[in-house]
Amino acid sequence: MISADGVYSAEFCVRGAKKVPRKKKTGKYKLKTHKATSKRFRLTGSGKLVRTKGGKSHRRRVTSKRTKRLFTEMIPVKGRGIKKRVHRLAPNLK
Repeated sequence: MISADGVYSAEFCVRGAKKVPRKKKTGKYKLKTHKATSKRFRLTGSGKLVRTKGGKSHRRRVTSKRTKRLFTEMIPVKGRGIKKRVHRLAPNLK
Protein backbone atom coordinates (compact mmCIF):
# COMPACT_ATOMS: atom_id res chain seq x y z
CA MET A 1 0.00 0.00 0.00
CA ILE A 2 1.03 3.59 -0.44
CA SER A 3 1.26 5.64 2.74
CA ALA A 4 0.24 9.29 3.17
CA ASP A 5 3.67 10.62 2.10
CA GLY A 6 3.57 8.58 -1.16
CA VAL A 7 6.10 5.86 -0.17
CA TYR A 8 5.31 2.22 -0.95
CA SER A 9 5.37 0.15 2.24
CA ALA A 10 5.31 -3.65 2.36
CA GLU A 11 4.24 -3.66 6.02
CA PHE A 12 0.68 -2.65 5.21
CA CYS A 13 0.33 -4.78 2.08
CA VAL A 14 -2.72 -7.03 2.14
CA ARG A 15 -2.83 -10.21 0.07
CA GLY A 16 -6.04 -10.39 -1.90
CA ALA A 17 -8.67 -7.71 -2.21
CA LYS A 18 -11.39 -9.30 -0.08
CA LYS A 19 -11.46 -11.33 3.10
CA VAL A 20 -12.69 -14.91 2.85
CA PRO A 21 -15.09 -15.94 5.63
CA ARG A 22 -14.03 -18.92 7.74
CA LYS A 23 -16.13 -22.07 8.05
CA LYS A 24 -18.37 -22.25 11.08
CA LYS A 25 -17.50 -25.05 13.50
CA THR A 26 -20.26 -27.59 14.07
CA GLY A 27 -19.13 -28.47 17.58
CA LYS A 28 -18.55 -32.16 16.91
CA TYR A 29 -15.19 -33.91 16.91
CA LYS A 30 -13.88 -35.98 14.04
CA LEU A 31 -13.62 -39.69 14.77
CA LYS A 32 -10.05 -40.74 14.11
CA THR A 33 -9.11 -44.36 13.43
CA HIS A 34 -6.30 -45.98 15.41
CA LYS A 35 -4.20 -47.26 12.51
CA ALA A 36 -2.54 -50.18 14.30
CA THR A 37 -5.98 -51.51 15.29
CA SER A 38 -7.34 -51.20 11.76
CA LYS A 39 -4.39 -53.22 10.43
CA ARG A 40 -4.77 -56.03 12.98
CA PHE A 41 -8.55 -56.54 12.94
CA ARG A 42 -11.21 -57.03 10.22
CA LEU A 43 -14.97 -57.35 10.12
CA THR A 44 -16.42 -60.26 8.18
CA GLY A 45 -19.48 -60.00 5.98
CA SER A 46 -21.68 -61.37 8.76
CA GLY A 47 -20.30 -58.78 11.20
CA LYS A 48 -17.88 -60.94 13.19
CA LEU A 49 -14.66 -59.35 14.40
CA VAL A 50 -11.59 -61.40 13.41
CA ARG A 51 -7.91 -60.95 14.13
CA THR A 52 -4.61 -62.15 12.69
CA LYS A 53 -2.14 -64.30 14.58
CA GLY A 54 1.09 -62.92 15.95
CA GLY A 55 4.60 -64.28 15.49
CA LYS A 56 4.43 -64.59 11.71
CA SER A 57 7.68 -62.86 10.81
CA HIS A 58 10.27 -64.03 13.34
CA ARG A 59 12.13 -67.40 13.11
CA ARG A 60 10.08 -68.80 10.24
CA ARG A 61 12.81 -71.29 9.22
CA VAL A 62 12.57 -73.13 12.54
CA THR A 63 8.77 -73.55 12.55
CA SER A 64 7.06 -76.43 10.79
CA LYS A 65 5.08 -76.06 7.56
CA ARG A 66 1.86 -76.89 9.40
CA THR A 67 2.43 -74.12 11.92
CA LYS A 68 3.25 -71.62 9.19
CA ARG A 69 0.07 -72.60 7.37
CA LEU A 70 -1.96 -72.02 10.54
CA PHE A 71 -0.56 -68.46 10.81
CA THR A 72 -2.47 -67.40 7.70
CA GLU A 73 -5.98 -67.98 9.04
CA MET A 74 -7.96 -65.32 10.89
CA ILE A 75 -9.35 -66.09 14.35
CA PRO A 76 -12.68 -64.71 15.62
CA VAL A 77 -12.39 -62.44 18.65
CA LYS A 78 -14.28 -63.86 21.63
CA GLY A 79 -13.97 -61.33 24.46
CA ARG A 80 -16.74 -58.74 24.76
CA GLY A 81 -14.36 -56.18 26.29
CA ILE A 82 -11.87 -56.51 23.44
CA LYS A 83 -14.64 -56.10 20.87
CA LYS A 84 -15.78 -52.95 22.62
CA ARG A 85 -12.23 -51.55 22.73
CA VAL A 86 -11.59 -52.32 19.04
CA HIS A 87 -14.85 -50.63 18.06
CA ARG A 88 -13.86 -47.56 20.08
CA LEU A 89 -10.36 -47.41 18.55
CA ALA A 90 -11.53 -48.04 14.98
CA PRO A 91 -15.12 -46.79 14.63
CA ASN A 92 -15.04 -46.92 10.81
CA LEU A 93 -13.65 -50.46 10.59
CA LYS A 94 -14.74 -52.35 7.48
